[in-house]
Amino acid sequence: MRTRRRLLFASLVTVVAACGSRTGLLVPDDFDVPADAKGDGGIIHRIDAGEEDALDEAEALPPLDVRPPPPDVAIPSDCVDAGSTLIYLISESNNLYSFYPPTAAFTLIGAIACPDTADSNPFSMAVDRKGIAYIVFSSLGGPGGPGDGALFRVSTANAACIPTGFAVSQQGFPSTFGMGFSQDTNDTGETLYVASDALGSTPSQLATIDVTNGYNLNIVDSFNPPINRAELTGTGSGGLFGFWATTGSPDSAIVQIDKTTAQVTNSSSLPGVSQGSGWAFAFWGGNFYTFTAPGGSTVVTRFDPNDGSIVQVAQTSDVIVGAGVSTCAPQQ
Repeated sequence: MRTRRRLLFASLVTVVAACGSRTGLLVPDDFDVPADAKGDGGIIHRIDAGEEDALDEAEALPPLDVRPPPPDVAIPSDCVDAGSTLIYLISESNNLYSFYPPTAAFTLIGAIACPDTADSNPFSMAVDRKGIAYIVFSSLGGPGGPGDGALFRVSTANAACIPTGFAVSQQGFPSTFGMGFSQDTNDTGETLYVASDALGSTPSQLATIDVTNGYNLNIVDSFNPPINRAELTGTGSGGLFGFWATTGSPDSAIVQIDKTTAQVTNSSSLPGVSQGSGWAFAFWGGNFYTFTAPGGSTVVTRFDPNDGSIVQVAQTSDVIVGAGVSTCAPQQ
């Protein structure tokens, strides 16, 4: 859950929309799909649109670099229906949605029913290029409570949910975290990156989880300069970005992160975008989409890193706490 530029707001018109022929990614053969876990295909309404030193250091960084990958960067070879890949969302009420950026349309895939999560809520989500969502839960009773840090695999085709073998709090890493996949540099694989919150004297850290072999967590390093309570998203060109609430300000910012060192290398602020009670974000088609709940319901905002425009494009009464997008999604 988790550069001053012109703020633009477009006219708001409530309509009912669907995603046409675009669908969720395919379900791998090894994913057991319960018959009662399929979504009902429902549609929700959308709106059309058009620490002080650390903060100072972050604001002095250059803006985000989201240029297309150079010719020597490998193109993913196992993408499924990449041109129609969607952003996937999970709400605090366990609803799994897809979101199609060109039309700002939400589609309800279904309510997830992960085992042993009655006392916990979804906290964050990432989606791999095969269409499997990874969702981490937080306990309603607070850190260490029932279900805290449990990680599940969820099908974006029908909301079916199965547990993973992830062990909570490996290497002292906090049980809940922001998360996002990023393509491996000069490779056709991808890696799941996770970001912790600062905990006591332990600063916020970047780590990886090996989802292909034992779900082992490995800490990369502490973020430098520090960012806290960050959500992550990655790109098909190997980029990794964090969305966080800037210290001492109601606003937020998106930062670029060196995956090998946890160094924060670039930053663009989002004046007027307050994270509120739940937040998530994703990169699609050259733009960043933030999902924030400053007033108790989620507002969707599009940030264009090329011209700095910030446009509110949709809203929903459900509180979105996680977003995931395949690294096969359009990059520009």
